[in-house]
Amino acid sequence: MGFVQSGFFDVVFANDILLPAVRTHSANLKLKPSSCAGERVEAQPGTALACGVELVDFPPLAGADVIIGGPPCQDFSIVRGPEWDRRGIEVKRGRLYAQFARALAVLQPKAFLFENVPGLATANKGSALKVILEDLSSLNSRWEEVGKVIGNGISGKPAEGYDIIFSGVADFSQLGVPQKRERLIIVGVRKDLVRSAEKLWEVKSIFLGMLKKSMNLLTKYPLTPIEIFEGRRLDELNGVYREIMKGWDGIWLEVGTEKARRWKAEVWDGLAFRALDDYLTANNMGMSSRDELEEALRHHEEVLKELGFYGAPASSLKPADGSQEIPRENPAVAERMRRIPPGENHEFVRGTKWEVEGRGISLVYRRLRPLKPAYTIVAYGGGGTHGYHYDRDRTALTLREKARLQTFPDTFLFSGSKTQIRAQIGEAVPPLAAKRLAYALAEVLSRIEA
Repeated sequence: MGFVQSGFFDVVFANDILLPAVRTHSANLKLKPSSCAGERVEAQPGTALACGVELVDFPPLAGADVIIGGPPCQDFSIVRGPEWDRRGIEVKRGRLYAQFARALAVLQPKAFLFENVPGLATANKGSALKVILEDLSSLNSRWEEVGKVIGNGISGKPAEGYDIIFSGVADFSQLGVPQKRERLIIVGVRKDLVRSAEKLWEVKSIFLGMLKKSMNLLTKYPLTPIEIFEGRRLDELNGVYREIMKGWDGIWLEVGTEKARRWKAEVWDGLAFRALDDYLTANNMGMSSRDELEEALRHHEEVLKELGFYGAPASSLKPADGSQEIPRENPAVAERMRRIPPGENHEFVRGTKWEVEGRGISLVYRRLRPLKPAYTIVAYGGGGTHGYHYDRDRTALTLREKARLQTFPDTFLFSGSKTQIRAQIGEAVPPLAAKRLAYALAEVLSRIEA
C-alpha cells in the first residue's frame, strides 16, 4: 500500500498463503483474487494469489522492477522465547527466504526490499542474517546452495546478484508512524546497475539521505496516539488530554499497593495536565525552543493531513468492514482495566483482587500512553494482548484504531473475521513507513537509470 501511495509504483502481483489477506489485497490494490488449491500455478499479472509461495512459478511477471516482501517472522522473532525456540533458517518457515531468492533469480528485478523482525539479526547466533545477505548478494555463486534449501528441483543459473545498499533496523516512529515499531529492512539493487564501488557508495548515500529527509524533526518529536485518534495536533488537544488524565485521579487509593503509590509519586505528581508540557516530559525531551517545537507541530499536522486523519476523529468513523466497533469485554477484564493507568500493565494490580493469574509478559493488559508512540501492534494472542486505550472508560482498542496506529487510511477496508483482520493489521508494514522507503528506492532507481 505504501509503495502505491508513493505514486512511483504499481502493484503487478501479490501473494499470501491466507485467503482473507488476499481478499484485502485485491480489494484495496485493484487486483483480481485467485487461489492455487494446493497445486502448482503460474503467477498472473494483475492478481492477488492465495497460495504457498513454493507452488508459485514467477516467469509471467518478467519485467517487474521491484520485489518487496519477506518470509514469516515467527521463527526469527525474539518475542517467541529463548534461542532453542528461534530456529530460523533450520525450519520450513525460516527457509522461505530462499523462495524470495528464487523470485529474484527468476525475475531479475532492478531492486528488492526485504522486511523482517529485528530478531532476524541475531537468530542462529547471527548466522541467519549472514547467510541471507550472502545468498541475496551472490545469487550466482550461491544458487546451488539456495536450490538445496528450496528442495523443489529448481535448476538454472541466475544472471545477477544484488548489491546491498541498506541493511539495518529501522524505527518506524522516526518516519511518522505513531508506534514504536522496529523492523529489519534490507534493500538491494541489481549488480549490473551499480557497476563500481564508487557508484555503490553513492547509491547507499542517496537511499540513506532520502530516509533522513523523511525523518526531519519526527526523530525527536514523534507522533502520538492521541493525535491519531482525535485527528488534531497536540496543541489543539489540551482539553481532551486533561479530561482523559483527570479520569485517573485517585487510582492509587483504589489499588492501594506500593506500586500504585510509587506511580502517584513518579508519574501523577509530575503531570502539568497540559498536552505539550507533558509530551516533552513523557518523551524525555527537556527544554525545547519554541520555534523548533512549532516546526515539529507543523510536521505533525502535515502527517495527519497526509494520512487523511486531520479533523476526522476515529470515534466518528463508521467503516463498512465494522473495524470501528468497540470490542465487547468480559466484565472482570473491564474492572481490571479501570485500575491500570496509561503506560502500565497487569503488574500494576498484582496483589489485588484484580490480579491476573500466573505470570504474563509485559504487553499483557498494557494501556497506551496518549503522549508517547504506541507499543508495537501485535497480530496474535489472547489473555490481554489486544492493546488497550488510554481512556479509563475504554478497554481494548478497536481494529480501526489499530489500523490508524499502523497508518492505514480510513478508506482501506479489511476482509475476514475480527481475528483475521487483527492478524492482517498486526503483520503489516505500516503504509507510511513503506511509502518513505518507496520514495528512497524510487530516487535511487531514477539516479542509476539517468
